[in-house]
Amino acid sequence: MEYEDEPIPGLPGRLPPGEQILWQGTPDWLGVARGVFHARLVMIWFVFVASLAFVAGGTGLTGALVTMAVAALGLAVLAVLARAQAKSTIYTLTNKRVVLRFGVALPKCVNVPLALVGRADVKAAGSGIVDVSLTPTVRFPLAYLQMWPHVRPWKFGSPQPMLRSVPESFVPLLSDALAKADPARATAASADAGTVPNMIGAAA
Repeated sequence: MEYEDEPIPGLPGRLPPGEQILWQGTPDWLGVARGVFHARLVMIWFVFVASLAFVAGGTGLTGALVTMAVAALGLAVLAVLARAQAKSTIYTLTNKRVVLRFGVALPKCVNVPLALVGRADVKAAGSGIVDVSLTPTVRFPLAYLQMWPHVRPWKFGSPQPMLRSVPESFVPLLSDALAKADPARATAASADAGTVPNMIGAAA
C-alpha cells in the first residue's frame, strides 16, 4: 500500500501488541548498483566499445577517451540512482512479518506475513551481503512491476518479494523468525538444532 505518514521509520503504523522488531536495515547501495542497475556489465560494455577505437579505421586514442568519458558519466548516473533507491528503502523483520518500505517519489509499504512464507532463498550479492527472496505459500497480490526492484528477477508470473543487498547476518535472524512463526517449523528446528529444513536455501 502507499502512504505518507510514518510513525515508525520503515513502517506504516505502530506495531500491535505482541509484535516486536527483530532487525531493520537498508540495502547496500553498491550491491544495488551491481544487482539492479548492472553497473559492472555497463562498465565492461563501455571498455569493449572503447577498445574498438584502436581497431583499423577506428578513431584511436581520442575516440577511446570520449567513450570512457561517456562511460564515467553513465556510471555516475547509475550510482546516483542506486544511492537513491537504497536510501529510500527500509527492510524490517518482526516476529510476525517482513515489511518492505520502498519508493523514491511515492513510498510504498508491503507486508509479508512470516506464516505465509513457504521458503526463503539466499544468493550472494557481494562481500558480506546477500539477496533474500521470499516464496509465499499463496499467490502474491502485487504484480512484478509494482514490486521492482524488490522482487526476484524473471519471476513475472509468480512474483517473489526480495530483500536486496542485506548483510549476511540477517539470514539466521530470518531463519529463526520463520521457525517460530509456524509451530511445525519450530518443532523441526528443535529436532535439528540451528537449522530450518527446507526453509533457507540457495537461490538459483
